[in-house]
Amino acid sequence: FLCGEDRHSGQSFEHRRQWVEDRLHFLAETFSVSIWSYAVMSNHLHVIVQVLPDVASQWSDHEVAERWVRLFPREDMNPELRAEMLAMHAERMALLRSRLADLSWFMRCLSESIARRANKEDSCTGRFWEGRFKSQALLDDSAVLAAMAYVDLNPVRAGIAGNVETSDHTSVQARVTALRDAPEKANEPLRPIVGL
Repeated sequence: FLCGEDRHSGQSFEHRRQWVEDRLHFLAETFSVSIWSYAVMSNHLHVIVQVLPDVASQWSDHEVAERWVRLFPREDMNPELRAEMLAMHAERMALLRSRLADLSWFMRCLSESIARRANKEDSCTGRFWEGRFKSQALLDDSAVLAAMAYVDLNPVRAGIAGNVETSDHTSVQARVTALRDAPEKANEPLRPIVGL
């Protein structure tokens, strides 16, 4: 029971779904990506990520260094000083720039952080999710929209939500709430839920 409720012990791990959602938002603001849709389920995650290497290629070395330091903070060193030192190494900057626009690194930074928190809470070691992530390229707008519909409706189909408005830890619930607060946004083009 990664994020659900253990029916045998009665223990709830639902709070971990918020961990995953918060981490997705943090990573989307750090990496060169757009997140179009996500649904944090009790034992898996669906996320539609657009990787934007062209955007990362336009970042200055200092911006790349600042993002990297934010992603991998160290308590023993001032973040500004560390970013300055990193930015002075051109080869290292090229590597970090490519990592900040890489889906595998994005997923690694998601999985590792959640695993560390859950392992600490459970006093154990190991991976959080069973295996490596699976990905599918979405090559046109209709594929993206179909995948978004699949992700958005997944909690409803699984029976953990009655409708998209009550579908916690999903991008569709955030979109519905935003439209309720500002109905005029319904006429605007579809945008990523978080990220670039």
